[in-house]
Amino acid sequence: MKKLLAIFKDMDKPLLFFTIFMIGYGLLNIVTASSRQAVSQDVPMYYYFYKQSQMILVASVISLFILFVDTKQYKKFVWLLYLIIGVILVLLLIQGSSHRGSINWIEFGGIRFQPSEFAKPILIVFLSLLMERFYVKLRTKGINHWPYILLLLAVGLFLPAVVILQKDLGTGMILFGIFAMLFLASPILRKEKAKIILFASCAVLIVLVGLKVTDHHILSEEQRSRFDFFNPCSKYEDGGYQICNGFIAINDGGLFGLGIGKSKQKYSYIPEPHTDSVFSIIVEEYGLFFSLFLILVFMILLYRILKIAALSTTLRGRYIALGVATYMFLHIFFNLGGLFGVLPLTGVPLPFLSYGGSFTISLICSISIVQRIHIERKRKEKN
Repeated sequence: MKKLLAIFKDMDKPLLFFTIFMIGYGLLNIVTASSRQAVSQDVPMYYYFYKQSQMILVASVISLFILFVDTKQYKKFVWLLYLIIGVILVLLLIQGSSHRGSINWIEFGGIRFQPSEFAKPILIVFLSLLMERFYVKLRTKGINHWPYILLLLAVGLFLPAVVILQKDLGTGMILFGIFAMLFLASPILRKEKAKIILFASCAVLIVLVGLKVTDHHILSEEQRSRFDFFNPCSKYEDGGYQICNGFIAINDGGLFGLGIGKSKQKYSYIPEPHTDSVFSIIVEEYGLFFSLFLILVFMILLYRILKIAALSTTLRGRYIALGVATYMFLHIFFNLGGLFGVLPLTGVPLPFLSYGGSFTISLICSISIVQRIHIERKRKEKN
């Protein structure tokens, strides 16, 4: 008990408070957002609430272990986790069954989970540890840096490539975005980064031209249609209905909302409104002012994580916290961007507010790792 109290004392309190607030609010909001979906599937009204509660409990238990494990111990096992998740994703690509056009789900004992969600924190931690390990060698002039650079590129690009091949564009883009941010912040010299970016740009251009000439496509027809996201209400019967109904929900909410549980668009207009379109239901029921408050909370959370990154006393802590901030920001960016019709609708969940077990566990555990980084800095300052 004393160790637990000591851990709590050294945690970042604003990050802890706002994380608990968002988890609690998101859990309660799932009750109203999922009510119509529960009725249509002939399950109890609190079905999704209970399922999400179970995932939060699992994430909380794992988080307790994370808070007690020093980040320098990660190097003993994170490579194995990366290998395991890589093998699982490849096997899914070869033998997996499609769900909503993506081959990225596993069902075991009646529980369905998405391994690619767990790939995000594993990729962040593994890349961060490698960059810390190679930091001096990558910054030292006069030696060959390319063996280390190629290893970082292979580790960073493998998981995003496999997920994109699974036809999960949203998750693949987020994994790639995490890698891109850590790559830009890495100890690799600027001139070497410039060469890599130039080579990658040329390679992508050649591939795109080749696909165009041969009339082949990496993305499915459904995925390509999502890039035609301008003026969705004019294409209501041809793929624009989800975004358009989201617009209607936001417009109906006004400044103060229709009231808790009084959403109209969740009644079969927006598909599964408790998942990636949950924010439109929140605006409809709670109004613009409360929705802006939630966005402010997101900004506070990102600020606290970035502050922990800036103040970290270790390179691994700095890179891990930056990676987690990028991970969370990209989910917010792609989710709200798709909802407001300024980005393609990729189906990625909104942190804390969307229903989803795999993502919830991954996100809460990622924030717990950031808390552990803060704890290590506080204890180092005391000593």
